[in-house]
Amino acid sequence: MASVTTEAVTLNTGTEMPVLGLGTWQLAGDDAVEGARHALEIGYRLIDTADDYYNQHELGEGLRASPVERDEVFVVSKVEEDEDSYQGTRQRVADLGVDRLDMCLIHRSPPSGAGEELWEGLIRARREGLTREIGVSNYTSEQVDRLIEATGETPVVNQIEWSPFGHSQEVLDHARERGVVIQAYSPLTRMKRLDDDTLAEIGAAHGKTPAQVLLRWDIQVGTATVPKAGSARHREENLAIFDFELDDGELRRLSALNEHYSSLASLPYV
Repeated sequence: MASVTTEAVTLNTGTEMPVLGLGTWQLAGDDAVEGARHALEIGYRLIDTADDYYNQHELGEGLRASPVERDEVFVVSKVEEDEDSYQGTRQRVADLGVDRLDMCLIHRSPPSGAGEELWEGLIRARREGLTREIGVSNYTSEQVDRLIEATGETPVVNQIEWSPFGHSQEVLDHARERGVVIQAYSPLTRMKRLDDDTLAEIGAAHGKTPAQVLLRWDIQVGTATVPKAGSARHREENLAIFDFELDDGELRRLSALNEHYSSLASLPYV
């Protein structure tokens, strides 16, 4: 068994959240059950899912199949922009078969704006113990500010697509000013940019793969990250990023790759 991932970021509530988690988009059926179980076995302590991943029952089964105690795992799910967020949080808890979520996010803002009503529903869900923490996903800095102005409650996390090829220092700076953690999804560009020469050169200098270089960059620039991994080999590879460091020059070279690239066609926050 690999060593447990203990590196964490402190949220604006004082809660510690693992900086690396298992993304589960496209994990289904037995693969989702085994993915969750194996991830916990080798040291992951955060699992990220959503209702429209259609795998929450299976991930819950994987959680229960693991000997890791429930309170050692940080479980993240999301409510959709077209549902009652309070009832949605309650449903996520039931689907996963857990006592509560550790964090629930608004998956994306509604077409009408920032989703203040959705945010109020999550505040209620947190107050009633359905989730420990609440945050957002795919939000712009302006939308985050609108939620804060409307309620006085600051999201703990904004989960957005993020990689050296597509990111925004301005968004990261704004998040830091507000005490919001940026959590990167699709940090491996859905494998579309792993053949980049810069990644290969930097990886070779450390004996690491391009994917590991991408994830290490996430951690060192100050974000958390939830790479998807459908195979045991990739889960193990993604976890092995805490035994090396990128130097300042390497960080600058990687950050300079930024072209606001998105594997989903566009970054909603730029």
